[in-house]
Amino acid sequence: MTSFRYKTNRDAVTIEELLRNEWQAGKKTVHQMRMDKAVTDRSGEPIDWRTPLPTGTDLIFHFKDALSSYKPDKIGSVTILFEDEHMIAALKPAEIATHPDGADEGGTFMNAIMAHVIENGGHYAEHVHRLDKGTEGIVLVAKHPIAKALLDRMIEERAITRIYHAEVDGRVKRVKGTLQYPIGRDRHHPTRRRVSPGGQDAVTRFQVIERSDDSTLIKASLETGRTHQIRVHFSHIGHPVKGDTLYGGSETADGHYRLIAKKVTFTHPFTYEQTDIEIV
Repeated sequence: MTSFRYKTNRDAVTIEELLRNEWQAGKKTVHQMRMDKAVTDRSGEPIDWRTPLPTGTDLIFHFKDALSSYKPDKIGSVTILFEDEHMIAALKPAEIATHPDGADEGGTFMNAIMAHVIENGGHYAEHVHRLDKGTEGIVLVAKHPIAKALLDRMIEERAITRIYHAEVDGRVKRVKGTLQYPIGRDRHHPTRRRVSPGGQDAVTRFQVIERSDDSTLIKASLETGRTHQIRVHFSHIGHPVKGDTLYGGSETADGHYRLIAKKVTFTHPFTYEQTDIEIV
């Protein structure tokens, strides 16, 4: 069984209000939890859903069928940057896929996260966003269904800021700017994307950190989350990510391209604290 503890932070809130209004949990989830009497006090006694609760009331939310299908697979040590009862932020290495294509596959970031979660008594882990296989960086993982729903919505509403660092070929002249070019599939290549008038809106904001003779280190943030967005946008303006040969980047000695998901910032949906997670 998956569960988490929560302490109410204002007077007169009810379980119904928390789930439906504050957390906007799905109707199916709310109905199932009510049928299962899945919200209890610390002694295990069910809480009435319509009774106003005082500030500081300890609650435990239970999810008896919340299981993830990823096969646990230790692919090496997983670097955990942040973890609490609701989520994990961990470092995905370059050249490791975020998740498997099938339930029986292993060797991915989520297989390693699942091994970590099971070792610590959990059963549920679902990624909130993905990184390209060749991109190193921070991935957020939900540890229970309500966290998953909340974090998914925060991604959609752009309430989670994701900062990337990239080394791109050539000297980018502008100190900062916005790249706003629609992105669609490349009909001539199964995995590549391209700037296309008929593609999806895509907006990347960037700022130059430093320049060298043949490359520029930039900081970029995404207003949209299209596949290969940073890689496509910078290639389109003549500055492909170094090492990203799919999009015309110069080769690197190790064969990896220079793009890192460096930082995520957001207001924690359960503690309401400003949360900044960064690779140092």
